[in-house]
Amino acid sequence: MYKTFYSLSREPFSKDTSPSEAYRGSSYEEALHALDYVKRTKGIGLLTGEPGVGKTFALRTFKESLHPSLYHVVYFPLSTGGVMDFYRGLALGLGEEPKYRKVDLFYQIQQGIERMYHERRITPVILLDEMHLAKDAFLQDIAILFNFHMDSTNPFVLILAGLPHLQIRLRLNHHRPLQQRIIMRYRMGTLSKEEVAAYIEQRMKQAGVKHSIFTPAALEAIALQSQGWPRVINTLTTTCLLYGYQLKKDVIDEEIVRMAVEETGA
Repeated sequence: MYKTFYSLSREPFSKDTSPSEAYRGSSYEEALHALDYVKRTKGIGLLTGEPGVGKTFALRTFKESLHPSLYHVVYFPLSTGGVMDFYRGLALGLGEEPKYRKVDLFYQIQQGIERMYHERRITPVILLDEMHLAKDAFLQDIAILFNFHMDSTNPFVLILAGLPHLQIRLRLNHHRPLQQRIIMRYRMGTLSKEEVAAYIEQRMKQAGVKHSIFTPAALEAIALQSQGWPRVINTLTTTCLLYGYQLKKDVIDEEIVRMAVEETGA
């Protein structure tokens, strides 16, 4: 009901925001530049960041920026299945009928990547999300699976994304073959205090607001309490709007922010 009260055309802080409408914070922009570098040079990139900082959204933006006639994208979040599920899913994503044995799947995937790249002139782009959940054996497999012609060519783009401790794990000796082949490493950060205010104002305008609903003090309080984490900002601001509607407040002030913080535990 707060949408009607504040004359909003849609939910301002929902997860389904289009990449074209995304707020271009400095860390988000740098992440996209880093991903574009891997696209241009080809090979393996590493994108890390704490939960809620926007890694998956950056991957989605990157995916939607790729021309479908030049790039074929396969996205796989590791939390949705096991290692063999990934191998079979990747084979299917490359247009192959998955084999049963792991060794056959490896060969099939490599052949599928090479055919797509050399015969169809399409670059396979594999986005592996939540890779901090990967077992050591899987990380070691990745180094083998994406080794073409004795590591002389890279007919693919592979992005590994996960929490920051993934970077630490990759520094261990048994992951050195994979670590040495990563050509880009970027860790996403949070929004600054100024960016938090700009982010909220932009999202509200996109939802149809004609004037500021959050006071400067409220914006500062949200920036302080959220520490710049986009996911926390979204939860906090939505709770503020709900409280504002319940209290029939035309303007969200720092007192409402305080109530929202107590409600959400932000």
